Amino acid sequence: MRTYVESSGLPADVYSAKCPTRQMLDHIAGKWTVLIVDALAEGTMRYTDLHHRIEGISQKMLTQTLRRLEADGFVVRTVHPTVPPRVEYTLTDLGHSLRVPIAALREWIETNVNRIGSARRGAGVRHAEDSA
Repeated sequence: MRTYVESSGLPADVYSAKCPTRQMLDHIAGKWTVLIVDALAEGTMRYTDLHHRIEGISQKMLTQTLRRLEADGFVVRTVHPTVPPRVEYTLTDLGHSLRVPIAALREWIETNVNRIGSARRGAGVRHAEDSA
C-alpha cells in the first residue's frame, strides 16, 4: 500500500529532497529525539526527570526537542495546576508507534559498540569526540 503526501498528492519518497518525509526523517533520527522517545517509552515523565535521565542534553535542546515532538503529535504535554506548576510528558499513540524501531536501534548500538570501535581503530579512524 502506497502512502501519498496529502499536500501534494504525490507518493511519499524519503529519497526525494522535496518530500516532507525527508524533514521528518531528520527530526526522528536525531539523537535527542531517539533518546527522549526511548525514555518516555518507560512511562510519563516530568521535565526534570527527563533532563536527569538523558545525560548531556542541555535544557535548551530538551525544551526545543520536546516542543517539536509535541507539535508533530508524538508527545502530549500536561501542565498540572499546582504551585509551582508540574509539567509531565507522555507518548501519544503515534509516539508509541516509534517505540519498537527506536528500541531496536538502541539495542543494536549497545550490542555492536565494541565491534564498531574495533573497526574504527583498525581503520585508523578517530571520531571527533575521541579527540576531545
